[in-house]
Amino acid sequence: MNANIAALHDDVVNAHKGADIVAANTGMRVTSDATTASTRPNGGARRTPVMADVARLAGVSHQTVSRVLHDSPNVRAQTRERVLEAMRSLEYRPNSVARALVTGRTRTLGVVSFDTTLYGPASTLLAIEQAAHDAGYFVSIVSLRVVDRESVLNGLRRLREHGADGAVVIAPQESAADALRDLPVGLPVVVAEAGPDDALPVVAVDQFAGGRAATEHLLELGHRTVWHVAGPPDWLESQERLAGWRAALADAGADAPAPLPGDWSPASGYALGRRLLAAEVTAVFVGNDQMALGLLRAFHEAGREVPRDCSVVGFDDIPESAYLTPPLTTIRQDFGEVGRRSVRTLLGSIHGTGQEPQRDVVAPELVVRASTAAPAA
Repeated sequence: MNANIAALHDDVVNAHKGADIVAANTGMRVTSDATTASTRPNGGARRTPVMADVARLAGVSHQTVSRVLHDSPNVRAQTRERVLEAMRSLEYRPNSVARALVTGRTRTLGVVSFDTTLYGPASTLLAIEQAAHDAGYFVSIVSLRVVDRESVLNGLRRLREHGADGAVVIAPQESAADALRDLPVGLPVVVAEAGPDDALPVVAVDQFAGGRAATEHLLELGHRTVWHVAGPPDWLESQERLAGWRAALADAGADAPAPLPGDWSPASGYALGRRLLAAEVTAVFVGNDQMALGLLRAFHEAGREVPRDCSVVGFDDIPESAYLTPPLTTIRQDFGEVGRRSVRTLLGSIHGTGQEPQRDVVAPELVVRASTAAPAA
């Protein structure tokens, strides 16, 4: 065997029986030499350790090291720990190229998102990346400038062509969700935040329950009705929060004022807050915390004190919410849990242990702060 492929061969042959034939036919060249020590004689440069070094230090066979790398249950706990300790001692890193040659998997998960600084989607993306890292996977991100059917499908095709084992799509808009009904063949996909219920596994916070909880909190304080500054109409999350608000008002027998749609930004919250100054408003449920920030500014400039003159509830619990004036009552979304469940569901699909498409719902949490109170007598 050519010495130039010795290091690659060492990992491949021990990752799967018979893999030496695969490695020998690749024609690949590597820069590692074939010396057996972790450092060259005479104090030369350190050589990258290979599986044979791990096996020798741990006192086990190559096959046992391979089983540990692939999380096989057929390894005793003490043996597994000895192998892992040898890996740590040698600073051994499995050869991802060799593993992909044998298993057909790259241990890379794709994420299709869109170019945004909005707190919710950005937090979901970060949570997915962290959960994938914890599971031992790399993440490849496709960020879309335009969220439409063709862009989403092109993003998924790119991930498949670059060897992603599966993908998570952050698809909160109607246009993106529609694209998920026609996916590239052979690529497992999970949808995070929102998506079609009947086509793919979806992991999302219960936006309907969040909208209901925000509205019920204000009604329970004694407000006769609750106004709603909503998100964009084409966002599925906005639609669900709006539906929860309406359901809570209907259950209480309260009138439902016409909702005021915004665009998630503080500027739109400010503009809509100024419009509300002309109405008899004692309670407002705002579709996200950024719009609530703008609304608080509009009320403050007009001398409308919160919560004495009007109570305000937001949605998301951004880090700044607790430090606004007054601190904002809001609905908290557990984005970390969304990320963990999304990755877990995707890995189940990749390894054939997943179930039929389903919706995995994460419960929201009402966080009560100083921006809500009973209406003035």
